[in-house]
Amino acid sequence: MNIVDLHVHSNKSDGSLSPTQLVQLAAEKGLSAFALTDHDTTDGIAEALTAAAEYNRKAADGTLPPLSSGRSPLPLEVIPGIEFSTEYESKDIHIVGLYIDYEAPFFKKQIQAFVDSRINRNRKMCANLSEAGIDISYEKLLAAFPGSVITRGHYSRYLLEHGYVRSMPEAFDRYLGDHTKYFVPREKVTPLQAVDLILRAKGIPILAHPVLYHMSDARLDNLVSQLKEAGLLGLEAVYSTYSAAEERQMRTLAAKYDLCISGGSDFHGANKPKLELATGYGKLFIPEDILTGLKKKAGR
Repeated sequence: MNIVDLHVHSNKSDGSLSPTQLVQLAAEKGLSAFALTDHDTTDGIAEALTAAAEYNRKAADGTLPPLSSGRSPLPLEVIPGIEFSTEYESKDIHIVGLYIDYEAPFFKKQIQAFVDSRINRNRKMCANLSEAGIDISYEKLLAAFPGSVITRGHYSRYLLEHGYVRSMPEAFDRYLGDHTKYFVPREKVTPLQAVDLILRAKGIPILAHPVLYHMSDARLDNLVSQLKEAGLLGLEAVYSTYSAAEERQMRTLAAKYDLCISGGSDFHGANKPKLELATGYGKLFIPEDILTGLKKKAGR
């Protein structure tokens, strides 16, 4: 049975692999499709599509060697996607968009507004950290992580690599967490606004990893109900860190609101050690049927 991964990050946000490297890894692992869902940016999509087109051309020509598993190379679909960071009742809620028209002018304009907001926030955070005696600036972060949309994950790596902390979790505990004096919140859209934006970009809106929000059952149910009314089409019920019980709970919640199941590893490469593309921490399995169901729901 073919497998897919519908939640993947590149170094255009806070992953460690380039979009081209992700295509190569997905091909070697025998995936039939993966979604590039970088945080608040679509900068890596064109590169990934180009790399996949070249790979598929070679696969069709029969010029590629067999996979390490011995299987013949499969055609690989790259799904243009995005992961929006939104805010709901003081919680950070993520909405994934699949099959977005990432070149639509209105969509590109909105993404640029997110980028500008993130830049302003990063300059303020760098100033706060500098006042604490850390040799950091926004320009130095950009130089350390060229071509990336700077996130707190980049800050933690910078602090670790420059000897200010002994681990990335320590960086969040001391300097980057929501409740530290150095943190600067970024202006965010609501989950409902993100769903609307994805729908207008002809995409499929998905509520990402609901279990990770640690909401009460009633509160999560209320959020899903509101998002369903706004046009939500899917819920990430298959995810790297879920227990079997949590997956069953998410599948039940999706069924209650007639939502499709989605699934993803949330792969970040070296920035999430031991979490692998498609297989997560070793037990993740996302059959292609999940993608087929999403396409059918969206009329594709």
